[in-house]
Amino acid sequence: MTQTDSSPTPQQLKDEGNEAYKNGEFDTALEKYTAALKISDDEKDRSVLFKNRAAVYLKTEDYASVVKDCTECLEISPKDPKALFRRAQAYEALDKKEKAYTDARALQAVDPKNKEVQAMLARLHREVQDLLDKKTKTAGKVQQLFEILFDPAAAKDKRETCANNLVALARERAGAELLLSQGVISRIVHMMKTERNPDIRVACTRAFSQFCSEEERAKSILQEVGIPWLMDLMNSTNKDQVNATQYVFQTILNVLAGMDVKKGVKPNKKLVEDNQKEIDTLLVVFTKSVTNATMSGECRDAVIELLLKNVDCQYLEWGHKFIKAGGIEKLLHVCSELKEFRYESSIPVTDNTRLTTAICLAKVYENMYDEKQKKVFNDIVDEYVRLRLLTPDVEQTIRITVCITTLLLGSVDCGNHLIAREGILEMMLVMANTDDELQQKVACEALIAAASKKDKCRVIVSQGIGILKKLYQSKNDSVKVRALVGLCKLGSLGGTDATMKPFADGASLKLAEACRRFLINPAKDVDMRRWACEGLAYLTLDAEVKEKLISDVDALRSMIELAKSGDMNCLYGVVSTFVNLCNAYDEQETLPEMVELAKFAKQHVPEKSDLDDPDFIDKRINILAEEGAGGALTALSKTDSKNSRELIGRLFNALCQMQGNRGHIVQQGGAKALLGLAADGTDKGKKCASQALARIAITINPEVAFPGQRVYEVVKPLLRLLDPDCSGLENFEALMGLTNIAGVSESARKRIIKEKGLPCIEHYMFEHHDMIRRAAFQCMANMCMSPDVIKILEGNNDKFKYLFLSCSDEDEEIIKASAGALCMVMPESPKCVTKIFEALDWENTLKFLLSHSDKDIMYRGTIIVYLIAAHDKFSAEKVIDTHCKDALEAIAKIDNPEAVHPKAHEYARDTLKLCAKQWKLIKDPDVTDD
Repeated sequence: MTQTDSSPTPQQLKDEGNEAYKNGEFDTALEKYTAALKISDDEKDRSVLFKNRAAVYLKTEDYASVVKDCTECLEISPKDPKALFRRAQAYEALDKKEKAYTDARALQAVDPKNKEVQAMLARLHREVQDLLDKKTKTAGKVQQLFEILFDPAAAKDKRETCANNLVALARERAGAELLLSQGVISRIVHMMKTERNPDIRVACTRAFSQFCSEEERAKSILQEVGIPWLMDLMNSTNKDQVNATQYVFQTILNVLAGMDVKKGVKPNKKLVEDNQKEIDTLLVVFTKSVTNATMSGECRDAVIELLLKNVDCQYLEWGHKFIKAGGIEKLLHVCSELKEFRYESSIPVTDNTRLTTAICLAKVYENMYDEKQKKVFNDIVDEYVRLRLLTPDVEQTIRITVCITTLLLGSVDCGNHLIAREGILEMMLVMANTDDELQQKVACEALIAAASKKDKCRVIVSQGIGILKKLYQSKNDSVKVRALVGLCKLGSLGGTDATMKPFADGASLKLAEACRRFLINPAKDVDMRRWACEGLAYLTLDAEVKEKLISDVDALRSMIELAKSGDMNCLYGVVSTFVNLCNAYDEQETLPEMVELAKFAKQHVPEKSDLDDPDFIDKRINILAEEGAGGALTALSKTDSKNSRELIGRLFNALCQMQGNRGHIVQQGGAKALLGLAADGTDKGKKCASQALARIAITINPEVAFPGQRVYEVVKPLLRLLDPDCSGLENFEALMGLTNIAGVSESARKRIIKEKGLPCIEHYMFEHHDMIRRAAFQCMANMCMSPDVIKILEGNNDKFKYLFLSCSDEDEEIIKASAGALCMVMPESPKCVTKIFEALDWENTLKFLLSHSDKDIMYRGTIIVYLIAAHDKFSAEKVIDTHCKDALEAIAKIDNPEAVHPKAHEYARDTLKLCAKQWKLIKDPDVTDD
């Protein structure tokens, strides 16, 4: 490949990559090696570049890429020891012990004296031997399992136990491969034709998700059983069966695309290209089956959720294909369904179907980034409505109204676009004024949803209040509660403005009392209570209603229990009410000058109620935390609605603002929920969830708050708060949380480095704000326990020197953190010890530490000086020839624990003795051992 004079050569790029790797700049190293590979034609050079890039992948724990690059290298240089060793390490990390053992054996033949290889070989030999023994034992168990599980005449409990054991075996690679080699798939498919035991069916389905956890196996199984068979398996009213099959489909999509929706891992472009046919087939089947009349409501929800999770995934490129496949029209048809419909054209749905469909449509709409694409979406919706209005019978009128209401639950812009059409709002008012209870219910819901915009509210207030009041007198509770919520929403038009009340004084409290009666009455079904919550969501914009509700323990507990049930239909009502109680919404800042100007112009100026002062808000927050609001939010956090997830994140953050509430949140499962909220949602929602996590990490031991792998998962959200666009408080809390996490383990520190956290922490070491700067130094001090950080400090940079110079800072906490970091780094790095003499004014910095009035700082100073003196005679001579000698002698003579730290006393004596006896630089010091 030809090179221009100005472009770098492969050798130059390789050298730059090597330097970046030494400095721990792995992204830069990866970029340089990849660029060199693109322009290099020399086989020998390419072999080295592949090997070097594999080393970078090994550091970033991308083990699949390590295997790939090492294999490329070994095809050119079959016995390259480094490539063999790195691939063996990667195979071991991927739990492919036999392959790792094979590479280790090959490496031993090439380099028999390599001690690292000998240790690896000994370890792998034991593991492979154990694996072989396990396989031998497992083979017998598999045979026994098959005999019982696939025998319909066997005892029910034994068959169920075998089915659960099948799942456990399938989780292990060796077990899964053995089962597949024994033809387990065909036997399960055959058994499922007649199996009626739901527990066995669910367990066998769960085993499928384990069998499909690798790409080749997933493709093979998909080809063997076929998508229709899996769809038929999911077509059930058993929620466990539906969820298990849905998970199989998601697992297959994940492995085919190299992604993980739950963990936020984006698709691998190359894998998607290789498996595009299978991926497209799956998503087409999902789209076509959305309106299948023979499908159960639970199965339909699962299919829509699969579309919701995957329709906008990067590289799947399914968004436009979904539209071409008629996906929007199909979802609109589902939008127009109600569970109580008994029309011939009705399809089975559940209570959650409309909400799930609304969120899915909203996600499709959100991913249309330009106005041209959004116009296509709106045109499809317009055409759908137009065609149904051509046959204006009652069914079509009801369906259109239900469809618009559903759209307003998700894609608000699209819903408002329909409401703005001539005659639509009037049609709803006519429906509400009929004697047909179904039309009344549908119209009430539509009017509630439509009353989001003030121009629509005016029409409803002028024409609809009388109708809603009339419907509130209905004997049908379903109609009555919806009319009540409509009145509540219209009564909340003034928002938080204490001077603007659409209804007479006291009306909001009366409406709230009516909602309360529905809410706490155990005789009312869940739907009634859900609507009561929604009514309170509107009324609690009024501060008087907030205070009334927060003192009503029965009502609060009823709302919390309703939320804990996991019914997503109650999400808006419960979460919005709690947001209002905590004032966890953005408040527009009002400048005093603008207020005066508005008064002068005789314009209305909103006024905040005294009941929304900080003391009242804090009291309400504490009561919610004590009553278990954290558990309610945890249950509702499983929603896919990004806006709802933002509200939940805001609430968690408000609850965690009070230090005493953080323990309650962790006990109620909030930490796990927050990790999910911080990974997926709106930018504001992710930020709020991240700040709540930081606050928990500050107060509670991270190992307790985030057990197991969660302590590593919390790193990424906290690093997000170190963005310069975040507030100073967010920066500070994130650094404090990271400080505690960095102190947990070396694995935690490695995760911070892997997530590129070190440069962010270093950035804030130069911050002007004292508290933020102090937190950054404390975090860096804990990071210095990592060998990887020490390696970076040893590099060709001034990072270590800056730490040393910070030991003479004005802030005592920064001095302690910097000196503490030096005390950890210097025993592990002789190179860093010599860097001290490269720093400006190093003599005065050491003297400053030794003569400091704070005994902890003095103690750290004596350790630093001792480590310099112990390094070598040259270093000891440089230090002892300064005023440091006088300071050391003074410290050594003071034996008063109140004036000098006892350990400082010892280190001072030891340094002087070292210089006298070992290096012969001074006379024996005039100090005696205790």
